[in-house]
Amino acid sequence: MKKNTSKGQVFKLGAGERVTGKWHRNEYSIIRELGSGATGTVYLAAGRNGKVAVKTGHDSMAIISEVNVLKHFSRVQGKILGPSLIDVDDYLQGQQQIPFYVMEYLKGDTLFHFMKNHKEEWAAILLVQLLTDLQMLHQAGWIFGDLKPDNLLVVGPPHRIRWIDVGGTTQIGRSIKEYTEFFDRGYWGLGTRKAEPSYDLFAASMIMINLAYPQRFDKRKDGGQQLKDAVKKSAMLSPFQSVLLKGLYGKYKSAEEMRNEMVSTLNNKGRSKMTAQPVNGQRSSRRSGQKIIKKKRKRAVMFETVLLGSFLFIVYLFYLVSQSM
Repeated sequence: MKKNTSKGQVFKLGAGERVTGKWHRNEYSIIRELGSGATGTVYLAAGRNGKVAVKTGHDSMAIISEVNVLKHFSRVQGKILGPSLIDVDDYLQGQQQIPFYVMEYLKGDTLFHFMKNHKEEWAAILLVQLLTDLQMLHQAGWIFGDLKPDNLLVVGPPHRIRWIDVGGTTQIGRSIKEYTEFFDRGYWGLGTRKAEPSYDLFAASMIMINLAYPQRFDKRKDGGQQLKDAVKKSAMLSPFQSVLLKGLYGKYKSAEEMRNEMVSTLNNKGRSKMTAQPVNGQRSSRRSGQKIIKKKRKRAVMFETVLLGSFLFIVYLFYLVSQSM
């Protein structure tokens, strides 16, 4: 993990501690830590209107940058990309002034937990959702940067992927400021760390690979060939081999282009299943048809038996009447 140089002393907040804003005087009671990264620590806290996520930082410039990103997200018409920004303030701890901001708390499942309870096709569906959001982010002039399962959450139903940490978000054209090696194309020798759409698309492909290989793996000599082999060997990934390899090798110009190919691949996969189903369907329909015929035959035999019995009974009655006369 690449980290910025810390300009202030790193500190931790414990459960029950209260954070009171210096300027807005809003108070937040810490419940527990949610996660920690290069730019600060995120806590679950109780605010005036319910549970929120509070991020404290040791670098005020980094916090200001993240706040600006969240403000940009809020201006993307008709779409909530990241958590909603609620409050921005400073917190005094002794003589130290700690910058923090407050976000919407998103409750959901991690990608790995979600996939344990759902079919493998959901990995591709969630990737399509992620690529849709990335397209909007890129159009707004930003790259997510540190894109990985830890920074994503699945909320719902209806199930929807959401971002929960924007600490690595970087303006297009600059150098990526924060990354995790497994999801970094520079680590695998497949590109630079320049903030451009293809950087995020590499990471998006690696998220799929990580879902197939939860323990991850270290790079060997030829990183590109190693990833290619990993995709081919996985029953979960091989149907999407073409899309994932293009994402890994930077062949897409935009997230939208990659998304459209993934949707097309999903549709083709669905149609191939549909063509396989009629065979079974025909068998089942034949079986049900045979059952219906058998039932009709039984009914016909029963009807004939009843009719014959009634005829014999009438003949017998006529015989009795003729004998009595």
